[in-house]
Amino acid sequence: MVQPVPLAEIWRGPFLESVHLGHAVIVDGTGQIVEAWGDPSVTVLPRSSSKMLQALPLIESGAADAFGLGQEQLALACASHNGAAIHTDRVRAWLDHIGMTDDDFRCGPQEPGDKEARDALICAHDAPCQYHNNCSGKHSGFLTLNKHIGGDPEYVQTDHPIQRAVLDGFEDLTQEASPGFGIDGCSAPNFATSLLGMARAMAFYANAKEGQGVRASAAARLRDAMVAYPELVAGEGRACTELMRAMDGRVALKTGAEAFFIAIIPEKGWGIALKVADGTTRGAECAIAALLVRHGLLDAEHPATRKRMNAVIRNWRGIETGMIRPAEQILPRANG
Repeated sequence: MVQPVPLAEIWRGPFLESVHLGHAVIVDGTGQIVEAWGDPSVTVLPRSSSKMLQALPLIESGAADAFGLGQEQLALACASHNGAAIHTDRVRAWLDHIGMTDDDFRCGPQEPGDKEARDALICAHDAPCQYHNNCSGKHSGFLTLNKHIGGDPEYVQTDHPIQRAVLDGFEDLTQEASPGFGIDGCSAPNFATSLLGMARAMAFYANAKEGQGVRASAAARLRDAMVAYPELVAGEGRACTELMRAMDGRVALKTGAEAFFIAIIPEKGWGIALKVADGTTRGAECAIAALLVRHGLLDAEHPATRKRMNAVIRNWRGIETGMIRPAEQILPRANG
């Protein structure tokens, strides 16, 4: 196994203080590697970066159309949202639409990441509900599909027809048999693959077009929903939302827990997957921004980029103390 390589660095004054090591790979529509750093064959749990794959059966089964789901719901099915009102209002309306309640979820309650929503709960002395969970959109998709097929309510069980359908699509698009799974924070199984396999799957999404077949049509609809509603995929202040906006819908992005990140790039037909080995989000956000700048997809000076790549670090008095920047080997070519 090739060892992880530097992807992002933390500098304090003239001193290199910390280094985030990891692996990254860019794949084209034929499954060939365009560029790679570290070990593309490393086994990974893509965590929430796999939500587009987990949402495939929602469309492929006909459930999305049977319940009249639009792009907003499809974007939420792929989301790790902040639990802001723009997210939870839509999730609750979705539940009402399919005749389900918060009790039907199996994702568990989670304090909202959105400060306004969190403060409102505290002031009202209320506890968070399951619809506040950052994965409640994905689980709304699971519930919709489960109602469509008349499945057992324990839809997160690995042997449930929904999760078997997820695995079928996952293995097809990664072009690998999954070696197993872990249980995600929202209680659904998260299937493992290689980093290369995940990039292959994202390249499929990049090249998918409606009318090319059931799976390609489903992938295209999910990708297009994400770029149409970046604020639903994550939320204000979040990297996925801000960077997708900065690229004017040219690229779909999705983070995953423990410093995973993917990019879907239709104009190049590429998929990107990266994993920072220490699980630190700041490293993954810096690295994905650098790779997008490297290939001319993201403006290096855009404010959303500068929050994550070549971002100034300040102390509590506002004094500039350092910077987080990409490692030399992934520097944008114009700067390298």
